[in-house]
Amino acid sequence: MHAYIAPLRLRLDGDALVSNWRWLAAKGGGAACGAAIKADGYGLGAVEAMRRLLRAGCRDFFVSNWGEAALVEPLLETGVNLSILHGVRVEDMPQALASRARPVLCTPAQVARWRDAGGGACDVMVDTGMNRLGLDWRGEIAALVEGLEIATLMSHLASADEDVAFNAAQQARFVGIRRAVAAARYSLANSAGICLGRDYHFDLTRPGLALYGGIPRDQAAGHVRAVVQPQAQVLQRRRLIAGDSIGYNATFTATRDHEVAILNLGYADGYLRGFSGKGAVIIDGARLPVLGRVSMDLIAVDVSARAEVGEGDWLTIDYALPDAAALSGLSQYELLTGLGARFDRLWD
Repeated sequence: MHAYIAPLRLRLDGDALVSNWRWLAAKGGGAACGAAIKADGYGLGAVEAMRRLLRAGCRDFFVSNWGEAALVEPLLETGVNLSILHGVRVEDMPQALASRARPVLCTPAQVARWRDAGGGACDVMVDTGMNRLGLDWRGEIAALVEGLEIATLMSHLASADEDVAFNAAQQARFVGIRRAVAAARYSLANSAGICLGRDYHFDLTRPGLALYGGIPRDQAAGHVRAVVQPQAQVLQRRRLIAGDSIGYNATFTATRDHEVAILNLGYADGYLRGFSGKGAVIIDGARLPVLGRVSMDLIAVDVSARAEVGEGDWLTIDYALPDAAALSGLSQYELLTGLGARFDRLWD
C-alpha cells in the first residue's frame, strides 16, 4: 500500500528551531533554558521538536497534561526533565506515580494528593496575579508545601509582551515567595519574559512561542527565525472573467479578467476566515492575493502574473507570524496551534 501524500504540508526548519532556542538561552544569561512543547509542540510536532532540542542541549521540557507526557516520555534520558503544567488529577495518579515526569502542583488538593501518595520530586506553581492555575501568592505557601521535594517553584507572567507595571509587581511577588519557599530552582519567564531582562530570569526560563518563530517582543525581531512554512497544492487553475464573483456570498467580484489557482486549504486546516480577501501566497518574493472568502477546504489565489502555475504545483502561504497576526486578527499562538491534522509535517 502506498503512503498517502496530503495536498497540504508544513515545511519545518529544524535549524531555525535550534537557533531560536540558542538565542533565547543566551538572552537568559546564566539561567537554564527549557522548552514548552505543549499542544504538540505548538502544533508543529512535539516529538520531533524535542528530539532536535535535546541534541542542542535542552534539558527541561514542559507539556500541559499526562496525555501529552505519554507521547514524549520515551525520549527522556538521564538528566532530562519533563514537567506537567496542569498538575495531577485523581485520574492521573497511576500514570504519574509510574512516570519519570513531574507534576507541577497547582492546587492545595493536588499538593495533598501528591504528598499522601509519597509521590517524590515535584514542581509547584504559584499564582502571582494571573489568576489561572497556581497556589495563591497571598496564602501560607510555605506551610502548605511543607515536606514536598520541590524541584522547581514557578509562576507565570500575565503581560510580559507589554510594558506594564504589572510585570514588576509579579516579579516582586515571586521574589518574596522565593525567600519563603525552598526549591532547587525558581522559574518565572516565558519567551516574552526572557526579553524583559535578568531580573525575570531566575534559574530556569520556559520559552514557547519564540522557539517556533513567534516574536513575543520587539527585542526578538531579527533574532528569532521562522520555523513553519505552510504550503498547499493547486487543485485547479481557472479563468475569472470580469463581472464574475468567486467563493461563498460573492464577496469578491472581478473588475477585470483574472487567472485563479484553487488551493487545497481552508479554515478546517487553521487558515481561518480572517484571511479572506487579505491573505496571500508568495512566489519568488511576490505576494499574490487571496480572492474572496476562505472556505472550509479551499481558497482562491490570483495567479494572473504567473503563467507557469498549474494543477499539482505547490504554493507557499504568506505566514510570517507577526504580520499574519496583524492581518488576520489572530494571535501568533492561534496561528501556530491551529494548523490542522491534514498537513503533512516535514522537518528539514
